[in-house]
Amino acid sequence: MLDDLDRRILRHMQATPEKSIPDLADAIRVTTSRLTRRLEKLKESGVMRGQCAKVGWHNLGYAVEVSLRVTLDKTQSRAFDDFIAAAREIPEVLEIQTFLGQVDVRLSIIARDMEHYQEIYRAKVLTMPHIADIEALMLVARIKSDESLPL
Repeated sequence: MLDDLDRRILRHMQATPEKSIPDLADAIRVTTSRLTRRLEKLKESGVMRGQCAKVGWHNLGYAVEVSLRVTLDKTQSRAFDDFIAAAREIPEVLEIQTFLGQVDVRLSIIARDMEHYQEIYRAKVLTMPHIADIEALMLVARIKSDESLPL
C-alpha cells in the first residue's frame, strides 16, 4: 500500500506541514514534480486528507476545557440524530465522539472561564434533546496529544 517514499513524505508532512513543496522535495531528495504526483496520489487514495492549521485556543482567551460524557434517552428513535445535530450548533464544542457502552456521546467544550462555561452549560447544553444523564470532567492537564502516526 505505502512504499518507502510515501512513508517519508508522510513523516515529513506530519512533522513540518508548513514546509513548501520545493523545500519538502529537497528534504526527501526527490524532484518537485515527483513529490507533487505522490501527494496527489496520497490525497486521491484518502491516506492524506489535507493540511490544516492548529489554532492555539488558549492564546485566544479560552482557559477551560470540559469533557462531557452524555447518556441519551434511547427510548427515543431519533435521540442520537437530534442530539448530535444540536451539539454541532454549539460553537464552543470542539469535538463530538459517539461510543458503544454506557456513555453514548462525549463532547469536548472550551470556555473562557468557569463563568462562561456555566453560561454554555445552562443555555446550550442543558437545552439539547434526549439527555438522560451528563457527567462533566474538567481537564487539568494534557499529558500527550499527538495525532502523528509512527510511519
